[in-house]
Amino acid sequence: MQKKKLWLILAVVVIILLGFLVWLAPSATTGSNTTPHPLVDAQHSTSSLTGHTASHGTTQPFVSTSQQDTEVNCQLSLNQSQHLIVNEQTRNCFEYFITQYGEKQIDQIKQDFTRYMQKGYKEPALSQIIDLWNRYIDYRVQLGNLKEPNLDKQDPEYYRKVFALMNNLRAQFFSSAEIQGLFGAENTYHEYTLDRMSIIADPSLNEVQKAQKLKELFAQLPEDWRENLEQLSKLEDLRKLTSDIKARGGSAEELRQMRMNLVGAEATTRLEQLDQDRGQWKSRVNEYLTQRDQILKSQMSESAQQQAIAQLRQQQFKNPQEQLRLGTFETTHDSGGKLPFAE
Repeated sequence: MQKKKLWLILAVVVIILLGFLVWLAPSATTGSNTTPHPLVDAQHSTSSLTGHTASHGTTQPFVSTSQQDTEVNCQLSLNQSQHLIVNEQTRNCFEYFITQYGEKQIDQIKQDFTRYMQKGYKEPALSQIIDLWNRYIDYRVQLGNLKEPNLDKQDPEYYRKVFALMNNLRAQFFSSAEIQGLFGAENTYHEYTLDRMSIIADPSLNEVQKAQKLKELFAQLPEDWRENLEQLSKLEDLRKLTSDIKARGGSAEELRQMRMNLVGAEATTRLEQLDQDRGQWKSRVNEYLTQRDQILKSQMSESAQQQAIAQLRQQQFKNPQEQLRLGTFETTHDSGGKLPFAE
């Protein structure tokens, strides 16, 4: 359950980050005729928590047309004193109602939320929920009014300033405990991503040093995050650092040391074997295409040329899967495109 929840968070956070972090005014995702609005952008998760769950009868009056086949995602948790426990599920609940914008007006959404909570929760939890909900709505409105930093979007500092603006705004509406409950998981990923970007962009570090720092940064993540981010982060870092080393004509030893620092000896050995296999494939394909060109430029008849090429292909690529792959290279080569070798 924890792993599923983290994947849901990750999916949301990646989308938010690619949209220059959640403050940019997005478009509503519900309904066929929607209008861009800063309220409609963030988490819409269907994960559930244990604890107090309001049990309602029909939910139809509280949902929009596009949500008719869904259950209201509001499994809010209370402590033994019947006070609200603010966590990411609280935010999921708020966002479930907010995503109705476009099919309903904000005032109607507010009324529906209040009536829904009145049916399932009593004091003191009810007042806490409504108060937090109203502040969350105000926060989401103000989120769309933040000014974009006057920096290059390729600069990690751009995203760091956006994140700082967002955090400053949150502090105006929520307590520290509420911020941790509502945004703690998202912040963990944002901070990790910003630190990664800073390391990769640091001109004072070479690729080998960057790999070591990235590995150390990854090790500081909570265990659940490491488990979910390992493949994604390391693959992305490997591609970037490998590309940088090759672009500046770095040595094979630099490439090897970078990989050792980032993914360890065992994975480095596998990557080197992969490099060798790719190199052999590239050599075989280029040699085949050269010989094929010679046949096509010969004075043989067209039928004789095709027969000679088929024989050449069979001699050098006996595996049917290789022959199938080869067709793509032939087509690209004949059209003058860049051959699709894996890097």
